[in-house]
Amino acid sequence: MKKLLLIFVFALTANLVSAQDDAFRNDVKKLIEMTGSTSQIDVAKKQVVGMIPAEKQKEFLKEFDESLKPVFKNMEDFYIENYTHQEVKEIIKFYETPVGKKVTANAGALTEASLQSIQEWSMSLQSMIMKYAQ
Repeated sequence: MKKLLLIFVFALTANLVSAQDDAFRNDVKKLIEMTGSTSQIDVAKKQVVGMIPAEKQKEFLKEFDESLKPVFKNMEDFYIENYTHQEVKEIIKFYETPVGKKVTANAGALTEASLQSIQEWSMSLQSMIMKYAQ
């Protein structure tokens, strides 16, 4: 009887921990979306999809979105490893404020505005590396 009770308590505890983990991961997913991280990827997607013939874009976009799953999983894991669930909830509260919403709304525009200068800097960095690597 004690074994049965112990097994029941263990199963109940495991289910409770799993539900808490699911809630934490769901809040992390919400936070990632709220931070504008997805809008930065959307900017890149918009540039890349223009290189694909129109008749192949639908299939490309499906594969593109599928290829992002590990990226978002890594982002989720980072938040889970570096923040508590309570901290994630507090960050979400910030992104629900007017200033937080403004940060999110401008994330894609910031990426677009800085993209050209980042590309130029990358080219100059390559020259700099070649200069010092030889």
